[in-house]
Amino acid sequence: MDAKERIIEQRIAKRRKNALIMRTLIAVMIVLIVLFAVILIHTGIRSGSFQKAWDDFIRVMTGADTQEQTVDPNAPVVSPVEGGEAGLPQAFADEDIQMILADAARLAAQYNYSEAVSLLKESPGYNTNPQMQNAVASYQAQKDACAAYPVDQITHVFFHTLVKDTAKAFDGDANEAGYNQVMTTIDEFNSIISQMYEKGYVMVSVHDMCEVHEDGSVSKKEIRLPVGKIPFVLSQDDVSYYHYMVGDGFAQKLIVDENGKVKNTYIEDDGSISVGDYDMVPLIDTFVEEHPDFAYHGHKGIIALTGYEGVLGYRTDEVYRTRQEDRLTAYQRAFLDATPDFDWDKEVEEARKVADAMKAEGWEFASHTWGHINPVGYGYDATVKDTGRWLENVAPVVGDTDVLIFAFGADINDWTPYTQENEFFRYLKEKGFSIYCNVDGSQKYWVQFGSDYMRQGRRNLDGYRMYYNPEMLEDLFDVSQAWDEARPTPVPEM
Repeated sequence: MDAKERIIEQRIAKRRKNALIMRTLIAVMIVLIVLFAVILIHTGIRSGSFQKAWDDFIRVMTGADTQEQTVDPNAPVVSPVEGGEAGLPQAFADEDIQMILADAARLAAQYNYSEAVSLLKESPGYNTNPQMQNAVASYQAQKDACAAYPVDQITHVFFHTLVKDTAKAFDGDANEAGYNQVMTTIDEFNSIISQMYEKGYVMVSVHDMCEVHEDGSVSKKEIRLPVGKIPFVLSQDDVSYYHYMVGDGFAQKLIVDENGKVKNTYIEDDGSISVGDYDMVPLIDTFVEEHPDFAYHGHKGIIALTGYEGVLGYRTDEVYRTRQEDRLTAYQRAFLDATPDFDWDKEVEEARKVADAMKAEGWEFASHTWGHINPVGYGYDATVKDTGRWLENVAPVVGDTDVLIFAFGADINDWTPYTQENEFFRYLKEKGFSIYCNVDGSQKYWVQFGSDYMRQGRRNLDGYRMYYNPEMLEDLFDVSQAWDEARPTPVPEM
């Protein structure tokens, strides 16, 4: 669903809600009229003053003199939606126009000028509405002033799960070193994103950078932005909220709250569940609500998922259903023992609902390999088996993807181009993967195009990189402003 489709769907939903409210009010009014008419008729028959009583009632209900305005009880009721623009009360029509203008303004704020212009021109009343016509002229001028940004110079930054409670993550236990190296705290993340926004950075999708055609070929696309804006790709790895992280100050899972927004749950010390912005997805969603110009065409980040413990905090892998003893880890066995009422089908259903809500908000998904493996290190046969498990267990929950973000920052080749002689590439391409991302924190950007793939290096914005190489991040943000003093130093070396 693209940005315009989302806007139109939201607008239709709001119009339906308004129409329902109006129908309800009309129905209540009719019931009141009938009820009072019956009473007045009865009173009028008894008192002989029916006409005067009826006129008084109508005058009170309408605020008008019945000598100048009469009500025909048999007149048909026109639905605000079914009646079209001519059937809309003036106030409702004006509200609808303002809503269309607001929708177009948000599209334009996200540099989707063509869709904003299209939405306005296709709306009823455009030919006679100066506000709409002026908005079209403004958006067209803004579009004409944009310049193409070189897609082979776009940086890609990534995070792991964010630390909510530093006292628990950095408590000196066996997991602290790993958290300190590869995790980022919520305070650090918020500072990084705010600083990047102030510098003019704008989130784009890898699919804004390239087009994957039906025949498997890949071609460059054009990203046009106002001068001074800098596109970047954002991703996050391992958003599964693994068992080992329980009690260490991380979110529990992602949910869709009562308002239809994607949020996190967090288990408090007393066992109660809090709901809020405790990881990257809801934090970015909230930031974009306040700063829509941070998301090019409404596009946000890529969530790179493994599958061996499920996705998004839900235990969706087949092993939780089959309970195959030789495949269960100690963590998985302990989880199943502690949750005798575990319902695998419901777990998958809830995870799918979250994934669908995320995609509707501009998020994308990528394979991070099912078992978090290095393909070359594990070997070709193991990679085939692992990929099959991802396609069988993760894709049905989050949807198909053509993006593979390698675990461990690995790759299936050195910096030279992929070719069909590479058995890993040949197999992965056959399985639908056309966009590949490794890790290269030593460069500001690294993008490689082949006739049938795009390849991009990523930069880790974590404790290790901020502590040891802050100068490599100066184009993005000032580490001294972002650094969380709760983080232990020195950060352990890799």
